[in-house]
Amino acid sequence: MEAQPHPQSPPGTTSRRRARDLGIVTGPAGTGPFDAITDVPGVRVGHTTVRRQPDVHSGVTAVVPDLAGPRTPLPAGVFTGNGYGKLIGTTQITELGTLETPVLLTSTLSAFRVADALVGWVLERPGCEEVRSLNPVVGECNDGLLSDIRARPVHEEHVRAALDTASGGPVAEGCVGAGTGTVALGFKAGIGTASRTPALAGRSFTAGVLVQANFGGTLRVLGRTLTPRSVGVGADGASPAADTGSCMIVVATDAPLDARQLTRVARRAVFALARTGAAYSHGSGDYAIAFSTRPDGAPVADAELGPLFESVLDGVEEAVLNSLLAATTTTGFGGRTVPALSADLLLDTLAAPPQPTTRPASR
Repeated sequence: MEAQPHPQSPPGTTSRRRARDLGIVTGPAGTGPFDAITDVPGVRVGHTTVRRQPDVHSGVTAVVPDLAGPRTPLPAGVFTGNGYGKLIGTTQITELGTLETPVLLTSTLSAFRVADALVGWVLERPGCEEVRSLNPVVGECNDGLLSDIRARPVHEEHVRAALDTASGGPVAEGCVGAGTGTVALGFKAGIGTASRTPALAGRSFTAGVLVQANFGGTLRVLGRTLTPRSVGVGADGASPAADTGSCMIVVATDAPLDARQLTRVARRAVFALARTGAAYSHGSGDYAIAFSTRPDGAPVADAELGPLFESVLDGVEEAVLNSLLAATTTTGFGGRTVPALSADLLLDTLAAPPQPTTRPASR
């Protein structure tokens, strides 16, 4: 079993072009220096990728807010678009409006091992010697299309590696960490991230998003519908089944928002998936967690939140596209192969005239 931590972009991924590199820009707001969730001060990301060819393509991703802890919780909100999922820790976030651990993402059947490992890691942190209650937050997607999910390959050492190597700066995207075996909109997907810098009431803030994309539907880019067949990389149909899709979204901001406002932010993050062509099927677990790294400070009035809402919508749309562009064609469990979305083929398709819709003849 190969396990590789990826605190930064792994070799070979930095040359892959992201959405903005292709001139695909969503929304008017600017981005942070890395166009990533780590543009929010005090937020780090780490991945551990777990592979055993040809059957295991899995891993764990950690979003680590430096200030979050059982003694120093951060304001947070959560929204469920469709609840076919195992988002551990959601009820306490809903009840108390606080986040007291990093947010970890992984494979469905590994979520419970990951939660246990996260508890152990947090209890060992300085200042947690007397902690007797802890709410670990772990989201998941079902990577069983390409990975032997029943093997539950993600273990404690993988969780600790992702947490211990989490860092700021550029974030590895595509087939890394919790995105190693995921598929979205007919293409190989994975982890994607983006950021925006909206102005709220004359003050500048940062909003960053990270997605674990693994959902069904038909990809839409700049108003065009794209499938594997239409971009020339294979037949359509290699996507998660209705009972195995999902998307986990993590939103971080340094705007001083309360839990109610952050729940409103999380709601917009899930709404944004519709822009990309998400189907929100019966079996898809579509969730967003939003937290603020500013537990104090002059609050932002509700009437001033519009630019932040728009930034989150735009950021999630871009992050999903980045997750596709960074991924690589993968052959996995059962010999199934899912094609990647080539940047060149995407640009060629967008530049070509739209194909006319065929309608049945009138009778």
